[in-house]
Amino acid sequence: MLRLAAPLALTELGWMVMGIVDTIMAGRLNAAAVGAGSLGNMLFYPVAVAGTGMLLGMDTLVAQAFGADDAHDCRRSLVGGMWLSAAVSLPVTAVLLALIPVIGAAGTNPAVFAQFGPYLKALLWGIPPLMFFAAFRRYLQAVDVVKPLVVSMIVGNLLNLVGDWALMFGHWGAPAMGLVGSGWSTSISRVTMMAILAGAVLWHERKSGYLLFHISWRPDLARIRGLVRLGVPAALQMLFEGSVFGLVTVWAARLDEDSLAAHSVAVQVIATNFMIPLGISSAAAVRVGQAIGRKDSAGAAAAGWTGLLLSSIFMGACAVAMLLVPGLIVRAFIPDPAVMAIGSVLLRIAAFFELFDGFQIVATGALRGIGDTRSPMIAHLLGYWAVGVPAGYFLCFPKHWGAPGIWTGLTAALILIGASLLAVWWRAIRRVQNDQRMLE
Repeated sequence: MLRLAAPLALTELGWMVMGIVDTIMAGRLNAAAVGAGSLGNMLFYPVAVAGTGMLLGMDTLVAQAFGADDAHDCRRSLVGGMWLSAAVSLPVTAVLLALIPVIGAAGTNPAVFAQFGPYLKALLWGIPPLMFFAAFRRYLQAVDVVKPLVVSMIVGNLLNLVGDWALMFGHWGAPAMGLVGSGWSTSISRVTMMAILAGAVLWHERKSGYLLFHISWRPDLARIRGLVRLGVPAALQMLFEGSVFGLVTVWAARLDEDSLAAHSVAVQVIATNFMIPLGISSAAAVRVGQAIGRKDSAGAAAAGWTGLLLSSIFMGACAVAMLLVPGLIVRAFIPDPAVMAIGSVLLRIAAFFELFDGFQIVATGALRGIGDTRSPMIAHLLGYWAVGVPAGYFLCFPKHWGAPGIWTGLTAALILIGASLLAVWWRAIRRVQNDQRMLE
């Protein structure tokens, strides 16, 4: 589990680093550039991540076929994933394009909007390579090839840093494009990362005598429907979760500046922590799926529980740090006494959901390995939108708790989601084990 999860966790952290570098570079321009970049990313990532979520069904189908030693079926899912990537790119691009005039009509600051539109349009060129990157990634990790993922992320981050420096500020003979240069740099990085993984797929094919080129590349509608059946709930789950954090950030923006800054730091901390169990979750999906494919229910159970144990160790350590030294953590971002005071309260509240946040994402991956993407979708919909959002709003505004009220609502939601998905996983794996015993 660690051999697979560690590279995947590093890959997830790489996305965080890329965003941080873009923000730092934009800060060297002006405040409007930072605002436009943040607004663009806040809109881009939930929509784009939901698009890549459509490909999460590859974890199930490819891993199970790999476990069953069915090389042809693995590659049919890869081809289906590539067709699905091309199809998903179009609506994702259309939705983001349609949001540009909406943001302008919403009364966005003119100086911010002037940079926002061109920046988002530059990011749109990176959507097709991002979707194909996601397809190649799901395939490679499901067949136990993960080193290229780390290589692609390192190269992508380095290229993005160099591209930002050249295109934003006009170094090395490049035009000084300002914030839009960051958008182009990100898109170029995604094309490069996609190309690296495509090369890794071809390199891996040598072992099979390039079997990928000896199967039909026509759209297999049944296979694509299978991917969509698994992918739609996974995409909706990611959309439900991402939109909640966007909404509560809008709420925090209605409070004082110190509360907004403290909220932003707290989100950054928990998002960074989350990348590790997110990598473990992908590894759990693969290991459980492979075990299911080889009809090893005991191995599937061991993989799922091992992933949950590893996540518990890491998130438990994070929770302890957030309880004991929250001020030091906030200070690393913003050494302002007022922000540190509020941020310390928020991190201490968040510490109570860290363990359950790890439970929910790793259980989601383990259930995906079995082929269940519907239960996590329902849990996130009910937990966040039926409990967390109403409770957070009530405590923040009518009860006047401010930012701590928002985070208390999030804590209630994540405890509920984590506990319910842990129970769902326990029941699901017991059912799989009972079914196998009956067949034997």
